[in-house]
Amino acid sequence: MLGRAANGVYWMARYLERAENIARLIDVGFHLALTRGSRASQEEEWRSVLTTTGQEAAFLARHQELSGPLVFNFLLRDRENLGSVLQMVEAARTNARVVRTSITNEVWEAINETWMVLCDLMACPVGETSLGEVLSTIRRQAALVRGAMEGSMLRNEVFNFARIGTFIERADNTARILDVKYYVLLPSVAWVGSSLDNVQWDTLLRSVAGNRAYSWLNAGAMDPRDIAQFLILDSRFPRSLAFCFEKLRSNMAGLAKQYGGEAHAHQLLRDAGSRLNELTIEQIFEGGLHEFLQDYIGRTYRIGEAISADYRFVN
Repeated sequence: MLGRAANGVYWMARYLERAENIARLIDVGFHLALTRGSRASQEEEWRSVLTTTGQEAAFLARHQELSGPLVFNFLLRDRENLGSVLQMVEAARTNARVVRTSITNEVWEAINETWMVLCDLMACPVGETSLGEVLSTIRRQAALVRGAMEGSMLRNEVFNFARIGTFIERADNTARILDVKYYVLLPSVAWVGSSLDNVQWDTLLRSVAGNRAYSWLNAGAMDPRDIAQFLILDSRFPRSLAFCFEKLRSNMAGLAKQYGGEAHAHQLLRDAGSRLNELTIEQIFEGGLHEFLQDYIGRTYRIGEAISADYRFVN
C-alpha cells in the first residue's frame, strides 16, 4: 500500500475518533460546570476541558473569558480553530476522498453524510439548549462510520491502518482524560477510603462512555482505585489502555503478516503492552498515577511517529 494512501486511511480514522472524543469531553464539561457553585469553579471546569484537548493556549489567545458557550463553540465549530470538531470531520472527509478507491462506498457515504449533517447543524452558533442535540448527533454519526467500517471493509492493510489510527487516538484520549480529571475530582492524594461526589465521578466515566459498564462491574460503587483500574487495566472495556494496546497489537501483527516482517513500531508497542500486563493498579499508584499516564501519552506518541516512519507516510 502506498505511503500516501496509508497516511490517508490512518488520519481519516484518527480525526474521526478525535472529533467524537472532543464531543464527549464537552458533554462532561457542561454537566460538571452545572454542578459547580461559583463562576470561578465553572471556569476551571471549562479550562480543564481545554487542557485535556490541548487547546487552552489557542483559546486564550482569542478570548479573555472562560464561559461555556465560548468554549464549546470554539471546540465545536470555530473555523479558525484547526482542532474543532467541524475541522476534524472535514479533515477526515478530505483524507477519505484521497483514499476513495481504498475504502468501501458505505464508509465514504457515512463520512460524507457526517460532514454534511454537522455542517448544517452547526451553521449557527450552538446554544446551551441545543448543545445536547449537537453532541448526540456527533456520537451517532461516529457510530455510523464505525459500523460501516466494521461491516463492509476487507480485513486487509487498509482496515488495519484505520484501526491503528482509531486506537492510537483513543489510547491517548483516555490517558489524557484520566490524567487531567482524576486530580480535579480527587479531594486529596489519599485515595483509599476517600469520600467522593458520585455525580462527578459518573461524569468522568461518561467522558469515555464507561459509566454503565463500570456500574455493572462494580455494583455502582464509585471508588477512585477501581475507576483507575477500569480505565487503565480492564481489557474488557473498549476505551481502556489495555484494550487499546491489545487491538493495536492485533492490527500491527496483521501489517507484519501482510508486509512480510515487523518494524520498529512493533517493538515499541510490544514494550508498552508488556508493561501494562505486568503492572497492578497498586504499583501504578505507588509509582505515581500522573507519571504513569504521562509515560503512556509519550509512548503512544512515539508509536504513532514510528508507524509513520516505518510505513513511509506521505501527506
